[in-house]
Amino acid sequence: MDMLLSEFSSTHSIEALCSLLNNPIDEEQIDCNDSFSSSGLSGPGDIGPTNNLHPAAINTQKNSKEIWDKAEVTEEINDIFDQRVQPEYEIIFKQRVDSTDVFLGFSRKNPSTACCEDMLVRIQLPGTKASDVLLQVKNMFLDLRTPKYKLVLHLPHPVDEKTGKAQFMSVTDTLEVTLTMNREYDFINF
Repeated sequence: MDMLLSEFSSTHSIEALCSLLNNPIDEEQIDCNDSFSSSGLSGPGDIGPTNNLHPAAINTQKNSKEIWDKAEVTEEINDIFDQRVQPEYEIIFKQRVDSTDVFLGFSRKNPSTACCEDMLVRIQLPGTKASDVLLQVKNMFLDLRTPKYKLVLHLPHPVDEKTGKAQFMSVTDTLEVTLTMNREYDFINF
């Protein structure tokens, strides 16, 4: 047993593992023996492909003044000095059904939100005219601005920002925004 343990913990075994994982193009280009110290001690960073770039060189590849990648930043603009009120809203999921779904049950649709195609965002805007509303919809983000109200809303599902529609109900001072959801695996449910 001691012999088996010593075979797996020897420097030679780790060097062999390193050469397997590095997958060198030329034996002369990469030498796994150089990554190990003369004392035979190594760590997890010694196994696998080596990164030939110096850490300072990695940082200079990006713009040095940018902290975040543009893909990581959400579109949320939350100004603490903005005194506008957040309006009341509700999110309602909608399904497109016909008589075969309701009476015969031929489709696999059920009452869950997994089978819904559309999302309705109903926003209460008392004392607001339709001409005062500025609405912007992105993939996962809804931004509504009026002189009295401001709503910055992260949507629960990605939506198609080009096929949505908005309708202002002047009788109830309500804005209804209907958005088509874009979800992976929709071909499974429909």
